[in-house]
Amino acid sequence: MTENIRGTRSTAPAAASYEAVVVGGGAAGLSAALVLGRSRRHTLVVDAGKPRNAPAAHLQGYLTRDGMPPAEFLAAGRAEIARYGVELVRDLVVRAVADRAGEFDMTLAGGARVHARRLVIATGLRDELPDVPGVAERFGRDVLHCPYCHGWEVRDRPFGVLATSPAAVHQALVVSQWSKDVTLFAHTVAEDDLPDHDLRLLAVAGVDVVPGRVAGLVVEGDRLTGVRLADGTVHERAVVFVAPRPVVANDLMAQLGAELRETPFGTYPVTDERGLTTVPGVWAAGNALGFAEQVVNAAGGGYRAASALNGELLMSDLEAAVRV
Repeated sequence: MTENIRGTRSTAPAAASYEAVVVGGGAAGLSAALVLGRSRRHTLVVDAGKPRNAPAAHLQGYLTRDGMPPAEFLAAGRAEIARYGVELVRDLVVRAVADRAGEFDMTLAGGARVHARRLVIATGLRDELPDVPGVAERFGRDVLHCPYCHGWEVRDRPFGVLATSPAAVHQALVVSQWSKDVTLFAHTVAEDDLPDHDLRLLAVAGVDVVPGRVAGLVVEGDRLTGVRLADGTVHERAVVFVAPRPVVANDLMAQLGAELRETPFGTYPVTDERGLTTVPGVWAAGNALGFAEQVVNAAGGGYRAASALNGELLMSDLEAAVRV
């Protein structure tokens, strides 16, 4: 038996069959489920309950939802899909295979088996943070990764940028839009690895570069106050930007045989403009198909994938009826 979102036990049979199953209950998955429910499709959402933006107090940049807590946003989405008869279970899909008819059989971690005619995979990714004391504990508060998500809220404070690759130069240049007091901590990047042109850009932007490995963050009264180097030097900072390593949850894509592509920000499925993967009947949405899908983009991608799925399923059924 599988536990549903309300904490009760699902009465669905072990091999319940659906027209569409959405794997992942974040912005992309819930948006896809909403469109599918409104299209009168018998739909199930399987959600592991581990959204990427859980550490953040608010989501930003989403028109009409700017500043809304992520948990509140997801709760509203779950209530909306329920109005259209969409089922949602709190579980994890651990196995997915295509059958001879081009449909899909899945096994959930709780033991239930589910059949789907079509799939939307919106399993997202998780952020693997630099192994620096204090970074994980402060992430989402005063350790941040996206200035478009949080820059306005911390504007004009002293920023630090923790370099774990030469690409940190770009991050330091971008965040200088929100503060004119920015320090790039070279950390694991040697100064010789920074091209002269990058150093000139940093100088023009007013970004200071501090060599040396970072030993940890200084926190006083539940507030970030500085960055401590390995030599004991402390630089006063109120905010630190980092670049997490994205770890994509693409196990199901690999199981289903989807073509994957390597990028500097992780391995993602090859898709068309609608999110359709190279496996017929399987769509991707949200961070399952790209690193830079913010909440508003993910919701739009879920909508797009679901409308394409519904249209494909409709035409497939009509063509089959014509052949009878």
